Amino acid sequence: MQTRRQIIVGAGLAGGMALLPGLVKATPQMRDEAVAALTKGATVRDGRVTLTIPSVAENGLSVYTTVSVESPMTAGDHVKAIHILSEQNPIAHLLTWHLGPRAGVAKVSTNIRLGASQEVTALAEMSDGSFWRDTKSVIVTIAACIDGG
Repeated sequence: MQTRRQIIVGAGLAGGMALLPGLVKATPQMRDEAVAALTKGATVRDGRVTLTIPSVAENGLSVYTTVSVESPMTAGDHVKAIHILSEQNPIAHLLTWHLGPRAGVAKVSTNIRLGASQEVTALAEMSDGSFWRDTKSVIVTIAACIDGG
């Protein structure tokens, strides 16, 4: 038979372990590995991509982010995918949008969660196989992603 103290300690340990995955964070190296996996080692160039994100995010739970890519969006020259990557969230590769020439314009927007102050990278994959990026630093005053959810 367990004592009340053992039950309370066990419940506390279980709760602490449930929070542990949310405390694990990606690193700049993990972000770079995610970029290498997405590009399969191809050269990534700066330019053509514009990442619009606040330089100071008061609340990391919801950071409005827009990515636009200079592209005519024709059958022969269009954006195939736009990726968002972080270096301090629980995972490095946050999301991907798949686009095609019928999208008309290469511009996407969303709210992302940021677990800490960090660099956020927008990576565009073009139909010719080239990759372009833009990176911005964001200072987060109230961090998100620490609850594991």
